[in-house]
Order: sequence, then C-alpha cells, then structure tokens
Amino acid sequence: MLQDFALEDIEPLATGAWILGTGGGGNPYLSTLNLRRLYEQGKRVQIMDPMDLDDNDMVAVVSKMGAPLVGQERLGDPAHLARAVEVMEDYLGKKFRAVMSVEIGGSNALSSFLTGAMLDRPVVNADAMGRAYPEAQMTSFAIGNLPMYPLSLVDVRDNEVIVTKAASWKWMERVSRSVCTEVGSTAATCKAPRTGREVKEWGIHYTVTKATELGRAVINARARHDDPVQAVLDHESGKLLFKGKIVDVARETTGGFLRGRTLIEGIDGDKGSVMELTFQNEWAVAFKDKEAVAMTPDLLCLLDTMSGSAIGTESVRYGQRVSVIALPAPELLTSPAGIAAVGPRAFGYDLDFKSVFA
Repeated sequence: MLQDFALEDIEPLATGAWILGTGGGGNPYLSTLNLRRLYEQGKRVQIMDPMDLDDNDMVAVVSKMGAPLVGQERLGDPAHLARAVEVMEDYLGKKFRAVMSVEIGGSNALSSFLTGAMLDRPVVNADAMGRAYPEAQMTSFAIGNLPMYPLSLVDVRDNEVIVTKAASWKWMERVSRSVCTEVGSTAATCKAPRTGREVKEWGIHYTVTKATELGRAVINARARHDDPVQAVLDHESGKLLFKGKIVDVARETTGGFLRGRTLIEGIDGDKGSVMELTFQNEWAVAFKDKEAVAMTPDLLCLLDTMSGSAIGTESVRYGQRVSVIALPAPELLTSPAGIAAVGPRAFGYDLDFKSVFA
C-alpha cells in the first residue's frame, strides 16, 4: 500500500531529519527548496511500507556523498541523484521498484524523495542507519555483511563512474571516497542494489515517519511557545547533556570529510565546565571537562537552545547558544557487530562504548 507524502509534510521531515543527522548529512534547506519546487511542478512522492516489498523487488539506495561544507558551496541538483539511479539501472539491465535513502539524517533524508519525484518511484519508509554516518561500512547492510557492490557515482561535470567490485565494505568506501574527492568532494551516488528481502531483514524501518513526527513535535512546540529542545527530549526519550555557548571551532575538509572539534562553555547548571564535541561529518564523542561522557552510536545532537533547530558541523560558529543532547540509537547499532562498525573505535578513539542510556 502506498501513502501520499503531502506538501505540508516536507518541512517536518526536514526538521526532524536535521536533528537525526547528528550534525551531518548536509543541511536540508536546499533539498527542501528543491522538493517544494518539484511539487509546484506537479510531481509527487508516495511512501511505501518496507514490509510491502516483494522479496525480489529491487530497491535503489541513494545519497549525496562528500563533505557537508562543500554542499553549502556547490548547490545540489535532483537530476544528478536521478541520473545515478539511471546509470545503475543501465548497468544492471533492471528497473528499481522503489528508492530509499542510505541515511535518514540531514539533507540525505530527502535524497530519496528528490529521486522518487524525478523518476516517479515510491520512497521506502526506511533507511540504513537510523541517523547519519560518514562511511560506507557504517550501514545496517554492512553490519549484515550484504554485498557492497556495484556503486554508481555522478558529478556535476557529467562524470559517471561505476565501481563494479570491491574487496570489502571498507574498500568500497576507500575507492568511492577517492573518486568523490577527485570530483570536488561532492557527488550523487546509488549504492549497492538491495532486494526487498534485504531491506525487510536489514533496513532500519519507518524512519521517514520517525523523522517527520519528530519535526512536527518541534514545530508544534515553537507554535505553542514551549521549549522545543524539551519537545525533542520528550518525543525521543532523550537526555540533556550540556547547555552553553560556542567559544571555539576548528574544522577542515580533508579526504572527502569534514573533521574537527568545537568547544562549548557551560552556562546555567553547566557554568564553569567546558564540553568538547569532536566530529567526522557527524558528532562522534562528547568530552566534558576532558572526560568522555557520550559517544557514537548514541545520537549526539547539537541544537539551538531557543529554536530547537539542529546545528551542523559545517555551520556551528562562535557565540551560538546551544544544547547538547543524546538520543537512543537503533538497536542494531548497539549490537556487538554494530559497535564494531560505528562505535568510538571505528572513528579512531581509544574508548569502549558506554551508552548514556545504560
């Protein structure tokens, strides 16, 4: 059964996905404008329940790949996402039944919607992360050890690349990231095709609904003049970690990623303390007074204290009043295989994962 995705659902989806992006996935503002424009042109998107997929249906997993900061400088075009899917269909000699986003975080949550609107394909109510992560081996499909190839990549200069085979998920990440870096650290991709059975067994389900409902909770809180940060915490059973003001930011785009850290000087109950958030596209570890207090795969989110809007790693800046919160991770990511793939050691930290929800 397909369900129409209404024009008025776009803003809640973008708002919720930006929070679930944990600082990455790209600011959804431009994708929101593109999707609204497509709706104005008469195009529409329908949502498909993942459990309605036939086992042999083919699902295109799409994303924009690269460093979030570059995405602010080079505006995306839905045509490139659609073309990445068409390139894959040409290679496979098969048509996709539906599309889904590799991650529900940030702008990439809307990548499947832009593709679906362009190609008239339904969007599966699922993703492969339940948030945003920077690397190919950090998906639920990688945790399930499913095939990682082929992959198609399309850029703004009409370069089209297909990675026909890779030795492992990490090699797929290295090869595709190298290509992405060479074309300017931003590109549209269609990941390894997934069957309906694989999506049902290994996808993170109903995350489109989750992001949309979260965004609507924030928007409604603003309209009532309630605390939007508390609305996020209540809706997602999250925890407030720190409140303060941004006093320093250090970041650089290197190897196709945005890496760095930001320092937050505590206010109110956290006055006298300092929190450091480190990131690789997304927020990875939170250190309070130099002690690690929260870390991936728990979702670390930096929110504007007044509006409840998410703040991305590419847009955080001096003087912002912020709230650092943690949200529970999808169960798969906290399994032993999940922690090996997306825990702090996967990002180079000599830390054993300890959830704030333990």
